[in-house]
Amino acid sequence: MAIKITSDSTCDLSAALVEEYNIGIVPLIVMKDGDPFRDGIEITPADIFAYTASTGKLCSTSAVSEFEYAEYFRPLAEANDAVIHINISAEFSSCYQNACKAAMQFKNVYVVDSRNLSTGQGHVVIEAAQLAAQGLTAEEICAKLNELTPRVEASFLLDRLDYMVRGGRCSSVAALGANLLRLKPCIEVIDGKMRVVKKYRGAYDRCIQQYVTERIQNRTDLRRDRMFITHAAAEPDTLSVARQAVAENGRFEHVYETNAGCTVTCHCGPHTLGVLFIRTK
Repeated sequence: MAIKITSDSTCDLSAALVEEYNIGIVPLIVMKDGDPFRDGIEITPADIFAYTASTGKLCSTSAVSEFEYAEYFRPLAEANDAVIHINISAEFSSCYQNACKAAMQFKNVYVVDSRNLSTGQGHVVIEAAQLAAQGLTAEEICAKLNELTPRVEASFLLDRLDYMVRGGRCSSVAALGANLLRLKPCIEVIDGKMRVVKKYRGAYDRCIQQYVTERIQNRTDLRRDRMFITHAAAEPDTLSVARQAVAENGRFEHVYETNAGCTVTCHCGPHTLGVLFIRTK
């Protein structure tokens, strides 16, 4: 069967991985000063950082509409036996709901809620492409993806809280206290939602080393075929610390480094870094 795998731009896969697995990408909309820009095409994380630094304002993201999904699916549905689209978690956006409505117009379009974002979602996308290459049917692939999604571990360590404050996700008083104590919050996707699971204290690079080590050290329940280090314009020294911690504790076959896209950028701010992988159970 010819099965086309597609995803929202929120999967944060590199251009090389998108090309390697022939993934179709549907861009979300980033709103800046009331004007819409297509994620990764008309606006980049660097543009968002520059805008916020100069204005003190945040950009926001907007879901892909039902009409836009239908227009995207139509030629793919005609050219392939099936289309499988992987969405950002329904808890973060109405993209999944809109994609499901659009898919009802076609007999061969399937929609999967990744229950994740960024390369947590990216793991599900690559898994779908690999299963399709093995010759599984669309129904079999979707069943395996739905079984996989609860086993994807996605977390990020934040260097600063001003983006969270501007976005109303953290009070200025809490942020001031965290800054005074040099606290760096770790946020994790749990049941499709972002939650603060721990706070590290001290210099950011040292916190990164502790965070990565704690996430993967002495774990016997991890798949070792791939993991992602995904970041929002992290400093080179910070990336080196993360790479070393992964190499010392992970033993992963493939470690991919990707840039966090506009969704993570809008909400978490610069230097945010995460490690994302899959459990075996």
